[in-house]
Amino acid sequence: QMQLVESGGGLVQAGGSLRLSCASSRSTFRINAMGWYRQAPGKQRELVASINRGYNTNYADSVTGRFTISRDDAKNTVYLQMNSLKPEDTAVYHCKMSNWDSTEYWGQGTQVTVSS
Repeated sequence: QMQLVESGGGLVQAGGSLRLSCASSRSTFRINAMGWYRQAPGKQRELVASINRGYNTNYADSVTGRFTISRDDAKNTVYLQMNSLKPEDTAVYHCKMSNWDSTEYWGQGTQVTVSS
């Protein structure tokens, strides 16, 4: 069973930056898609960014131009660089990895809080 562990969350002022990491307990060379999702209190979980095996990326409109997703399969890790953070970015951020057979693995989440 693959386990994912997120890190890098915390409290930051508006305009600041954070870099989230999500490390897998197993090799990610068979992982197709990786993604970051977030869930704010009282809201549904939403896709923030995704990246596939071909390094094609996709972003939510609300984070385009501010966030960057990347993956390093040699380190079994996916990253989310978050710049120009806004209070509305406050949420629990979860990573997800999906095999070619559509099996999904989720991390427990890391809290990101942006103060105004």
